[in-house]
Amino acid sequence: MFVKEFTFNPFQENTYIVYTDSGSCVIIDPGCYSAQEESELFSFIKENELNPVALLNTHAHIDHVLGNAFVLSKFSIPFYLHDDDIKTLTAVESYAHIYGFEGYKVSPQPTHSLSNLKQLKFDDIEFSVFHTPGHCPGHVVFYSEKHQFVINGDVLFNGSFGRVDLPGGDIEILKNSIFSTMFHLPESTTVYCGHGPETTIGQEKRTNYIHNF
Repeated sequence: MFVKEFTFNPFQENTYIVYTDSGSCVIIDPGCYSAQEESELFSFIKENELNPVALLNTHAHIDHVLGNAFVLSKFSIPFYLHDDDIKTLTAVESYAHIYGFEGYKVSPQPTHSLSNLKQLKFDDIEFSVFHTPGHCPGHVVFYSEKHQFVINGDVLFNGSFGRVDLPGGDIEILKNSIFSTMFHLPESTTVYCGHGPETTIGQEKRTNYIHNF
């Protein structure tokens, strides 16, 4: 399994395409906003002859969903989001202009819901879903036990963690998600973050700033 990372939009959000030798791929947190960013994502898929099979959102803050409408207009694929973040997704339209995204294309509503411990299988791509609220109510992560990585959105960052000062954020809930879920993954697990460089569970267990809270 391969993980391709793109960094999009003024928030420097990390978008991921996870794909396999078979050509199947899932698109996670498409943050592409400009025409150039949309083209970069689309060109990678076409040039590598990939077949998108699902759109997954770890959560629905604006920087992670800017490209939802674009992706779903190009590919007829199911869209997965936790029910607790539907309100977060719907709210984006009301504030996008405040952040300068006057041309925000409103995301469609999800066609499928995510829940804790749900198992996802798309051809030869498999994930375990863990509900990890605290950054926002419906945040989830996508864990590949076989390939030892997790697409973790804005739960853990390299040395830091997701902000909790937005609606639905709560530091104690986030700490529980980190200590009770994320830190129970094998220490060798690669953590692909929603912003910044990747890290590992072991490194964050030893050095993350969350230990100071």
